[in-house]
Amino acid sequence: MSTQVGRIPASGRLRELGPINWVVAKLGARTVRAPQMHLVTTLGQHKRLFWMWLPYSLALLRGRLPIADTELVILRVAHLRACEYELQHHRWMARRRGLDAHKQQAIFAWPDSADELTDRQQALLDATDEFVKTRSISAPVWQRLSAHLDRRQLIEFCMLAGQYDGLAATMAALDIPLDYQDQE
Repeated sequence: MSTQVGRIPASGRLRELGPINWVVAKLGARTVRAPQMHLVTTLGQHKRLFWMWLPYSLALLRGRLPIADTELVILRVAHLRACEYELQHHRWMARRRGLDAHKQQAIFAWPDSADELTDRQQALLDATDEFVKTRSISAPVWQRLSAHLDRRQLIEFCMLAGQYDGLAATMAALDIPLDYQDQE
């Protein structure tokens, strides 16, 4: 078991988080069945910024995209960015939303797994890959994605991919410890 600390120690202490963030951290840890939710106990130390980020993040998780699509995009971003923290949390969330272990393997193996994925899933994966790798989406991939998503969903897709790409970068830069150390 690792005893990783992180560049900003993930403090679960009331003094550093404040009472509201401390409660959010405790509830978050209970929800994910972890001793501590290090993302919350790290980001929660910047109280104002945390309270601006949290509602936005939650809105993207429960937005206009079907939840299975949301989890597919998050898993792909986490895979591309090698973000084990995101993968640990979203693998089990994705299973609960209809993306079983076999489907998740197909997401990680993309594009070699095209025959195991729907046209919609393939369009989402193509767009996610381009967004993360090039910071844009080419006209042909956009057209393909547009066949499956309406205008609001297209906007949300970009915001979702950007949010989780930025979150993966933030977690890497801050060296946020994993919540489930024994699964490294």
